[in-house]
Amino acid sequence: MGFDGKVVLITGGTSGIGRETAIQFAKAGAKVAIAGRRADQGKAVVSDITALGGHAIFVATDISQADQVKRLVDQTVSQFGRLDIAFNNAGIEQLGTLVDFTEDQYRKLFDINVLGVLLSIKYEVPALLQSGGGVIINTSSIVGHIAMPGAGLYVASKHAVEGITKAAALELAEQGIRVNAIAPGAIATDMIDRFAGEEGSENRQWLAAQHPLGRIGRASEVAAGVLYLASDAASFTTGVSLPVDGGYLAK
Repeated sequence: MGFDGKVVLITGGTSGIGRETAIQFAKAGAKVAIAGRRADQGKAVVSDITALGGHAIFVATDISQADQVKRLVDQTVSQFGRLDIAFNNAGIEQLGTLVDFTEDQYRKLFDINVLGVLLSIKYEVPALLQSGGGVIINTSSIVGHIAMPGAGLYVASKHAVEGITKAAALELAEQGIRVNAIAPGAIATDMIDRFAGEEGSENRQWLAAQHPLGRIGRASEVAAGVLYLASDAASFTTGVSLPVDGGYLAK
């Protein structure tokens, strides 16, 4: 899949799935704007892409702040002249039962996972329309389709992302913007390390065994799904959530 001449914006692009997707887009010819809160890691991703012969910028961004999201989109268009694809990937996890959560935990989680997606779409759409249309992809999760005990707030936030994706797909279809979600299972990232422990731990082995393919996924496998959804090969696909989950949701 080639993306020559395309400009891609990726939130949460400093590590994990976001970083891998940024590199894969760059390898496919796209120019990439990477957003995140960790400047050192963001600049490192830009360096990696530059070393591959690609073009990238990093814009420090808290996606829960409207002015920062607007600045991110404006800087992307100012630097590269357009916006064609937006991957709204930034998110945080939250563990704990529904009787134990605090209001601060709720607000922090929903400000990033839900409001952040809404603000991203709000400011991305005008730029995409200026380019004649485009693609938005939101990062959901298998828990946007099902529930798990001990992660109720996170489950709720990802169910919200699923609903936002469908509503946006319907609102924007006639304007030439496709909107889809990607729904990973357990993927080998820092988030999974925090959730299930390091490689080889008992919790990690248990989590891998919950996936019918018998292992935890790789960030590159999720990135491949994102590139597919962004490509012309998916030109008749909008309003869907693509699981990349080793068969988890088929159980």
